[in-house]
Amino acid sequence: MRSPLAEIGISKAEVREISRHLGIPWWDKPAQPCLSSRFPYGESIDLAKLQRVGRAEVYLRNLGWRSLRVRSAGDTARIELPPAQIRDFVAQTDLDALVAAFQDFGFQYVSLDLEGYRSGKLNRVLAPEVVATATAQ
Repeated sequence: MRSPLAEIGISKAEVREISRHLGIPWWDKPAQPCLSSRFPYGESIDLAKLQRVGRAEVYLRNLGWRSLRVRSAGDTARIELPPAQIRDFVAQTDLDALVAAFQDFGFQYVSLDLEGYRSGKLNRVLAPEVVATATAQ
């Protein structure tokens, strides 16, 4: 896999600064890995599943939550937020409306991960040597 900007020595911070200078409105948008990273290893992924995760994350961002993930496992959505935001999320969110929205997106169940968001959390099921190989590439 090639990374043309990295190959010429342009960092992520420089890409953001160039984008800001050019007036691109999403210059400061948080980095977002592919939605396929929201699914456990081995689960088949199709367009409908990607769309329901995408809609769920947009819904939460529209409520004002920026740093988050909606993980999908079968019919269950698991919301991950930074640990420091979990109490505020529960106190400030209309949970009944959230559940209804997520069910409209196609989830049967909605949960909140009380451990909070951690990058790479789905890799826990992998053998340590697999994780080391994947992160070295």
